[in-house]
Amino acid sequence: MFTTPQVNLYSRDVERTAAFYAHLGFVESFRTPMLGAAEHIELKLEGLTLGVGSAEAGRRDHDLDIRLDERGRGAEIVLWTHDVEAAFALATRIGARVLQEPHDVRGLRIAYVLDPDDNPVEFVQHRDVSDPPTTQPIA
Repeated sequence: MFTTPQVNLYSRDVERTAAFYAHLGFVESFRTPMLGAAEHIELKLEGLTLGVGSAEAGRRDHDLDIRLDERGRGAEIVLWTHDVEAAFALATRIGARVLQEPHDVRGLRIAYVLDPDDNPVEFVQHRDVSDPPTTQPIA
């Protein structure tokens, strides 16, 4: 019934937010319009499509009540990694603000940052680096 899952984030600055995720390894796969300021960019990483859309275009084109002044708005991006410290260092180096420093919880190493639009981004790894990244629920 459903195919090609995607997460969309609304942004005040589509190019800046897309560049942030490109620095984390996402690859741009779509943008509109092709010329001029982007109103929507899609990026892919390991089967996940992340859309970054203009809050203004969402209001104008879809009559959406987008409130970018409310941090996170109930969503976060989770990126599994083999090195939380390296991911955290990269994100903060490219301008992410720290939400939670790297810490251990229930066999995992986790850190949180805020992207350019204050969406929470979680970096997570198994403390035993021989375990592959997973999306299985935490018990």
